[in-house]
Amino acid sequence: MAEYENRTKDSARTKEAWEMPEEAGGEEGMKASGQAPWRPPKVGWRMIKTMLAATLIALAYSFWGRNPCFACIGAVFGMGNVLAVGRTSGGNRFIGTIMGGVIALLFYPMYHYEMWGIPSWVYLSIGLLVLLYIGELLGAVGGIQPGAVVFYVVILTVPEATYIQYTLNRMLDTGIGVAVALGLDRILPSPKEEAPVPLFGRRTRGGDRQ
Repeated sequence: MAEYENRTKDSARTKEAWEMPEEAGGEEGMKASGQAPWRPPKVGWRMIKTMLAATLIALAYSFWGRNPCFACIGAVFGMGNVLAVGRTSGGNRFIGTIMGGVIALLFYPMYHYEMWGIPSWVYLSIGLLVLLYIGELLGAVGGIQPGAVVFYVVILTVPEATYIQYTLNRMLDTGIGVAVALGLDRILPSPKEEAPVPLFGRRTRGGDRQ
């Protein structure tokens, strides 16, 4: 009997704890219980600038008669909440695209023609190893993943008649997208920027360029 009463009291206390925030008045009750009230995210400056950069690229490419896909992707990678962040993520995307594209151009005929009697899967493995090594050698570790994407897409999916043009266009479009995003981020800086950040070079504590 005593055990049953204890369980009943525990159940009542648990129910009271769950109902306490609601009884205390919604948000105030949640604060009192240590729970942060849920609020929908705001449409921030980064969202607006990213949308603007991609839209400008899409409009420009429509007049150019060119597919804006990879340029828009480059713009998304190149836009950060502050310029330094965008420069890092966009730079990684661009450098990775260059690395993956160049290696894919070199290994494409080797893979598809099994040159020197070597099986195609060996070239696929060696090409990836070369990409990983160059990324480490150049200190561009952040560019390895986007570089691997380009490498595999070109090698495994692009027809032989268009692989050179496709690869060169992808490298060019990615560079344009990143450049547009960084330029727009420079013109419309985030309020989080304490001092102007140069596109190239490092910023000292006083904001001077080195």
